[in-house]
Amino acid sequence: MRNETKQFVVFGLGRFGASIAESLCKMGHEVLAIDADEELVQEVSPYVTQAVQADATDEDALESLGIRNFDAAIVSIGSNVRDSILVSVLCKEMGVPYVIAKAMDDLHAKVLRKVGVDRVIFPERDMGQRVAKSLVMPNILDLVELADGYEIAEVVAPGSWCGRSLMDINVRRNYGVSVIAIRRGSTFIASPGADECPQAGDVLVVLGKSRDIDDIH
Repeated sequence: MRNETKQFVVFGLGRFGASIAESLCKMGHEVLAIDADEELVQEVSPYVTQAVQADATDEDALESLGIRNFDAAIVSIGSNVRDSILVSVLCKEMGVPYVIAKAMDDLHAKVLRKVGVDRVIFPERDMGQRVAKSLVMPNILDLVELADGYEIAEVVAPGSWCGRSLMDINVRRNYGVSVIAIRRGSTFIASPGADECPQAGDVLVVLGKSRDIDDIH
């Protein structure tokens, strides 16, 4: 999404939903946060544009809140699979352009995709996989999983790369990845040229298949 202000609605204000709502608001976007639990609504209220206690499965309530006018909806209802699916369906029927939903398991995810959810996420599982990989591969600082086995990862520059140009290393041919940025202290080098030489302590932002990124050391 581009940098202009967007309107987001977040359903479910547990730790995950509240964190997303607060983060989007800090980034300058308008956020409507909805939950049936008044206490959770009160907790998040100071940090979002508007927080409302409502039954998200009530179509009339969603209509009155103007849900159809939002750019995207995040359905973060974790404990009630039925409500998660129903709210996702209502959002799609009302014409919300982009719907993200949190899934509890693979079957839940399959149903969410069947009803038209644009993106299904597994926050706990995904974070667990990222932490596990960082423990066994300390050179990988962070990663984001994309489609078809691709990842964007932050990797500490291997010693064998330091002082050599990216052209000399021939990263794409020899390692199957692309260096899309370099973080050097407080400096961020976007789209580094072929003559750029990684230095000790550099963090490389690379794009490639998971198996190829794992081989960088």
